[in-house]
Amino acid sequence: MTRSGLPKRQRLIGLWLLLSGISLLGGAIFAAWLDAQLSPTGITRAALWLGSFSGGATIFLVGLLLERMLFTPLRHLQVQLARLVANPDARDEHPPEGWLKGLGPDLRRVRESWRGDRNRLATAHTEGARSAAKIRRELETLLQVLETPLLLCDHHRRLMLFNQAAEDFFVDNASLGLGKRLEALLPVASLQQALSQLPTDGSPRELLAPCDNRWLKVILRRVPGSDGETLLTFGDATASWSNEMGVRAELATMLPLLRRHTASLTSAADALIQLRHNGTDNPTLRQRFEHVIQEEGVTLGNTVAQIGQLLDDLQHQGERLTPMWSNDFWQALDERLDPAHRLITPVGMPAWFKGDAPALIVLFGSLVKHLNSQLPVSHFEGEICLGNKRVYLDLIWQGSALPEQELSKWRRQPLPSLPLMPLVSDVLRQHASDIWSLADDDGIHARLRLPLPAIERVGAPRETAPPRPEFHDFGIADLPPPDEALANRALRSLEVVAFDTETTGLELRRGDTVISLGACRVVNARLLANEVFDQKVDPRRPIPLASTAIHGLTDADVAGAPPLDIVLTRFRDYVGEAVLLAHNASFDMLAISNKGVTFDLPVIDTLLISRALDEALDGHDLDTLAQRYDLAFPPGTRHTALGDARVTAELWLALLPRLEARGVDTLEQLLALQANAFDRQDASAS
Repeated sequence: MTRSGLPKRQRLIGLWLLLSGISLLGGAIFAAWLDAQLSPTGITRAALWLGSFSGGATIFLVGLLLERMLFTPLRHLQVQLARLVANPDARDEHPPEGWLKGLGPDLRRVRESWRGDRNRLATAHTEGARSAAKIRRELETLLQVLETPLLLCDHHRRLMLFNQAAEDFFVDNASLGLGKRLEALLPVASLQQALSQLPTDGSPRELLAPCDNRWLKVILRRVPGSDGETLLTFGDATASWSNEMGVRAELATMLPLLRRHTASLTSAADALIQLRHNGTDNPTLRQRFEHVIQEEGVTLGNTVAQIGQLLDDLQHQGERLTPMWSNDFWQALDERLDPAHRLITPVGMPAWFKGDAPALIVLFGSLVKHLNSQLPVSHFEGEICLGNKRVYLDLIWQGSALPEQELSKWRRQPLPSLPLMPLVSDVLRQHASDIWSLADDDGIHARLRLPLPAIERVGAPRETAPPRPEFHDFGIADLPPPDEALANRALRSLEVVAFDTETTGLELRRGDTVISLGACRVVNARLLANEVFDQKVDPRRPIPLASTAIHGLTDADVAGAPPLDIVLTRFRDYVGEAVLLAHNASFDMLAISNKGVTFDLPVIDTLLISRALDEALDGHDLDTLAQRYDLAFPPGTRHTALGDARVTAELWLALLPRLEARGVDTLEQLLALQANAFDRQDASAS
């Protein structure tokens, strides 16, 4: 791109002041020479000196007039045009002024006509697309509430759609995201082979694939009539796979032993009966048969006991015993008993346990009704206590403990609301547990205690995230193949990760380091604001107060955070094959380079792009550019890694149409433009 437009303001002002100074100095020297030669007096001498200074003064005043009436209005007009190209609906802060004031009505008419045409076009499209938009919203809502994890990928195996269930299913997996490759999420050769052999009529194919520590049941379907798009649904087959390879396999191996021992026992008993029936008295033979019967009977009894234990294990390991958060359990029980009144108040620290949630809720509901008929109480407390390998689910009330005979009577009660109408004792047996009553040490309270399996899980369940504003983009299918040369890739088709760092200071080569790393993704020229990376870093050194005053992070904020090498590894997985984007990227790249993780990716710098597009304008820092392009930092997000990264991504999208208007359409052209801007960069750039 050749240099054009207004010269830099600093150079123009410097040239103007230089010419004015030379003229004034020359006039002073000339006036002094004439004064010495002619020795004028009075008005003649004053006119001589004024005439000698008139040239320099004229140049200074003309320059001042041009700056105020022409050059400043031209720069304001340049800013407003840049803003309108980036966003036709941007506000008008710089109406024509000075000698350009006469352009005001014409520019206003052009802007109003432009916006009017866009509004009429939008109205025309709205009428035709209203029905389609309604159907799309209903489809999006259905997909987001669907409990089956599903993905949709294009013929290049880039993800075009995923629902909330898939996000929960692959939680904390940085390879899940729009535009990312399926191979990064599931690097299984059998899956890639199955995808290449799918029939085009939409008939399903099933596959069992390992992922981390799980076995996934994957069902694949080619979308009929599409350009090779594939729908994948997932299920966790780990439990059933473990059963097939564990308890059930052991049961299968024990069945032949059971049959053999039964056959031996039956044969020995028949022989002994036949011996007595024939009246043959052979003590040695009879003793031998009796010994065989005794030995096989003991072995058979042990085998039956082992089978019984395996059946119990199979029942306990069944899929009906699922993890539950104790506070969720008490709330569900409360809603079942009396939604209008709170009958059970959770106390103590909540924890996880494992059980059949519907059966336990019905069981405790039956228990509360039984207690209400036996005790004068109407309010209970729920508490969970931790044991070695089990947790104790306690129901507490004011009063005395329940007698064992009442508990025995309750255990024999049926639970008609459950399938097959099991007894209370059957549900207790399902959980390999029993229930008993005991008095508290305070002499006021008593409780019923039910031991349940514990699980190795800490912390409350994740808050349910609202539906994602972006979980599909069918335009990904129109992007060029992923293996196309990156240099020739159109700017709008680039997958871009905008990132920013906060550090302990600015002297990265003298020990300052990263304390926060934030990033967001741009796919198909669309900012995915919720697909973010936001991680604090333990710098392993104190954070200076001067740095805290800027970004607000203290030593307490980063205490317990992972070190930089681990964060950079996760960030590299998040980036994938994308192009990096930053504002003043040289600083941020220095902060993450040479730390054991390689970022051999193209880097786009919005600072250099802005300087290349508007060399004549002052101010290319992030705050000035955000104001120039009508971008806003949400409250409290300036000088946070994620907040700055998001505005940098928005700035990139605002610069895109201006680059395209100048014929800068590919990454190769952009990097060349950026390199030229870097060569011209002076020390004042920020």
